[in-house]
Amino acid sequence: MAIISYKTGSVQCYDCVIALKKFIGSLDGVESIEMDGEDKIDISYDDSLISEDKLTWIVGESVDKLGFKVERCR
Repeated sequence: MAIISYKTGSVQCYDCVIALKKFIGSLDGVESIEMDGEDKIDISYDDSLISEDKLTWIVGESVDKLGFKVERCR
């Protein structure tokens, strides 16, 4: 299991948070998603089922469609 974190700006809309959790959580290999209600998403995933690059691309596209920007925390 691996954990990856992203900064999203301020995703405070409840429906946006639920949509992100539901969509990203449904991906093969994603085990859990935590959003702190401010600007951070932590995703636990199985890196044998989904790569960090693919997950980062999917998260970026999903957050962008909701009108927010995302960047990988290092």
